[in-house]
Parts: sequence; C-alpha cells; structure tokens
Amino acid sequence: MKFKILTVLAGAQVGGAETFFVSLTGAFKRAGLSVHSVIRPNAARQEALAAAGIAFDTAPFRVFLDFSTKPILRRTAHAFGPDVLLAFAGRAASFVPEGDYAVVGRLGGYYNLKNFEPCDHLVCDAPDVLHHVRRRGWAQHQVSLIPNFPLIEEGDAVPRATLSTPERVPLALSLGRLHPNKAHDILIEAAARVPDLWVWIAGEGEERGKLQALARSLGVAERVKFLGWRTDRAGLFKAADLCVHPSRAEPLGNVVLEAWGYGVPLVTTASEGPAWLTRNGEDAIVTPVDDVPALAQGIVSVLSSKALAARIVAGGRRRIREEFSESAIVSRYISVFEMVLRSKSTR
Repeated sequence: MKFKILTVLAGAQVGGAETFFVSLTGAFKRAGLSVHSVIRPNAARQEALAAAGIAFDTAPFRVFLDFSTKPILRRTAHAFGPDVLLAFAGRAASFVPEGDYAVVGRLGGYYNLKNFEPCDHLVCDAPDVLHHVRRRGWAQHQVSLIPNFPLIEEGDAVPRATLSTPERVPLALSLGRLHPNKAHDILIEAAARVPDLWVWIAGEGEERGKLQALARSLGVAERVKFLGWRTDRAGLFKAADLCVHPSRAEPLGNVVLEAWGYGVPLVTTASEGPAWLTRNGEDAIVTPVDDVPALAQGIVSVLSSKALAARIVAGGRRRIREEFSESAIVSRYISVFEMVLRSKSTR
C-alpha cells in the first residue's frame, strides 16, 4: 500500500530526536512513500530535508499565543492530502488539526500525554516509554513499540591533530547533551583512572562549565576535549577506538545503535534503554550506572583485548542487520500505519 505521510516536528535547534526525525522522514521517501514535512524554522534541518528531496513548510510552534501554526498545518494537509500525519513529540501533536487522515504520535521520552490527545495511535521508541504510556491509560491496541535505526553516513575520520589529540593514544568518543542524565561526569572520572585515555565529548548543554571544571580538578583537562554539537558523527566514530555511553537515565540510547552501525566497540551502562538493547559481552560491555571503577575497567578491558573488541563489533553489526536496519524499522512503521487506517475505516 502506498502512503502519503505528513511528518511534523516542533523540536529544538539540535538534538537526537530532531536528528532522527530527518533520518526517518528520509527513510520513508527511500521506501517509496510520498512525504511532506512541517517543521520549526531551522537552517540545518531545512537543508537536510531539501538534500533528501523532501518538500517542507515551516511554522513557529510557539508555546504561547500561536495563532499561525495550526492554520499552516491545516493548509499543508489540505494541499498534500496525507493518509497519515506523524507528529514527533508533544508540541507537534498538540497543534494537529482535525482532518481526513490518521494521526500517529511518536514518543522518545516521558512526555506529557495531554499533548497527544489528537492522536489515534502512539509509537514509543523504547519499552520503558511504552510502559509510561500504558500506565497513563492508553490501551494496548493504541500503542506500538518501534525503536530507532542508526543513519550510517560516509565520511573520513576527523584528523586527531585538529582537536589537539595525539595519533597513537587510545581515544574514547561520547555523544550526547551535556546534561546530568548523560553522566559525562562519570566518564571524566573514569578517564582519570585510565592514564593514557583521551576522550572526545560531542554535545552541548547546561553542564558544560561544571564538566570542564571537573576535568580540571582531576588533572585530565588536556585529555578531555569538549567538541560542542557536531554534525560529522561518521568522522568522529571513525577516529575513535571505542564509544562510551555512560548515561544514568536513557529511554533508548541512539548512540548504542550508532556505535554498532559504525563498527566501534561500545562500553555503556545499564540504564533503561541500553540495558534493553545490549547483551553484555556480546555486543557491548555493560557496567552498572554511576559506577566509576566499573566503567574504567570496562574501558580497559576493551582497549586491552583485540579479541573482545572484535567480538563486540561483530555482535553489534549483527544486531543492526537482524533487528535495527532502516528497512526493518520502516516496515514496522508501515504496518502500524496500515493497522491504524484499517481501524479508522471501520469506525
């Protein structure tokens, strides 16, 4: 069945969910679906959609006194004629106008479900998010679990010299917002226990000053580089010897999937999403949350054993191939769309 999909995002300027919105919208188009988007103005996102050949409109999605977003959505839906409107997160869902289409909300976190009242169905990207939705009254037949897939791009390794990093030192890459939930502080403390380890932290957020102060206090400021928000993830992964994802709270963990996709050994923690995704010793080294010595030991174990590193890489690539490929995830979305449209047609 051929669908026309209107994807809607009111997201932040940068972020993992916003990145996946572009990846998924592009994947729908690559799968042969007709796609149109409505997004908050964002130059990088608009450029990415245009490069993928996806037409889009922009709307303000303001928190207060927004009298233009819903009319823009209504006009776009009338002109495009979607079968399904897919709203990424709560603010986008809250603006959805009534129309002759199914409305599916996509959740990547523990959002306020009042915003999803216009939706016929919800897609959750992780089991704990699905449980959050079910506990708040959504019926089993109204909710589906569909995780993300990693977008694996081409690109040369980022030259270490450009980030003042020696060529032959072991290098760990960590990606994510500089937020307490991401536990970059635990990684910095672990780096202090692994004397030859250098760390690249790609992300931005309110914890930057505190994390930089921690690195200075532990004497590792030279070895811990804060890169800010980056769009060259392929180059970062290709430059690294391992990926460390130390989150203390993580509904899914896109970085886990990206490490697998790029073939980089992964050390992570048993927060909600990574604990569900990974198999310790097979596709990752999984350590307890907030356990600095265990995280340091996990890093050392990967760096000191080529056989272990190779086994983790092979296991991760197998998981992507068998469970988290683009085609597999898009097929699951299409199945949900078909189900919701059948349900609406029988009402």
